[in-house]
Amino acid sequence: MKKMLAILFSVLFTLPLAGCKDEKKVLRINEVTHSVFYAPLYLAEALGYFAEEGIEIEITNGGGADNTMAAVLSGSADVGFCGPEAALYVLVGGSTDVPKVFGQLTKRDGSFLVSRVKEDNFTFENLRGKEILAGRRGGVPAMTFETVLKEHGLKDGVDLTLNYDVAFNLMTSAFESGVADYCTMFEPTASEYEKAGKGYIVASVGEASGEIPYTCFMAKESYITAHEEQIEGFLRAVTKSVKYVMEHDSKTLAPLLVSYFESTSLDSISTSLDSYKRIDAWMTNLTMEENSFSRLQDVIENAGELARRVSLEELSVSAYSQKAYRDVYSEG
Repeated sequence: MKKMLAILFSVLFTLPLAGCKDEKKVLRINEVTHSVFYAPLYLAEALGYFAEEGIEIEITNGGGADNTMAAVLSGSADVGFCGPEAALYVLVGGSTDVPKVFGQLTKRDGSFLVSRVKEDNFTFENLRGKEILAGRRGGVPAMTFETVLKEHGLKDGVDLTLNYDVAFNLMTSAFESGVADYCTMFEPTASEYEKAGKGYIVASVGEASGEIPYTCFMAKESYITAHEEQIEGFLRAVTKSVKYVMEHDSKTLAPLLVSYFESTSLDSISTSLDSYKRIDAWMTNLTMEENSFSRLQDVIENAGELARRVSLEELSVSAYSQKAYRDVYSEG
């Protein structure tokens, strides 16, 4: 209920931003944050795959899953791109026209644990007695990290301290100002931070946590029903992009992403891509799967944030992503 009130409160302030429906095939996407972790989304545009489907995308940065969901609920965004927990909270809250997940891009946590000091033989036991900036309470990044800690016998408030007080998009600057001993960061921020000598990447949270539906595309059920061709074309373009990423090395891909990360060096983008390839970050078939969705609910339950479990069918629709996968891979 607290999650629902927070989201609805955000909607009240987002409503004035909602404009009239564009008659062109423009898809307004609100992303939870901007990261090389989402490279296939940007590459689908850079490679012309969206244009092939007659789609133009407009991306805005929500700076957190709660803000992204508020944008979708208010109508200021057509598609939300964030953790599925945002839609899950709305569903459990009993709202009508609940946003449904229609595609999943990333299949594990994309953050890396950064330490202030170099730790060549890091183990999670090193976190004992330390403070960690791990994200917003109730968000998938924080909850996934909590699960990893639990699996290593560490408990917040007993063995270490998780700092939930800093907004997701302000964590790095807070860490740089002296807050906490460790911080979870996405790429390219983590590599850039290390390259500048400000900290050291000591672990991949995604490697430690295993597969989970981490970042998904979602839209109101009414929007999906009214724009089936566009949704299907969008997923086909992203599926093609993932395939392209899998078939090309990072040095080939990095130049295509420079315009999306203008303040980031080509080398850092390439390093970031290698990091995500190494942990097998992206879905080939963008369909959310039962096992990983069940693990997601385990993670949320472990954090004490889930009022009730729901079925995969309640939260997601798979027909469009399955068709996109068949279309792309039948092309050879």
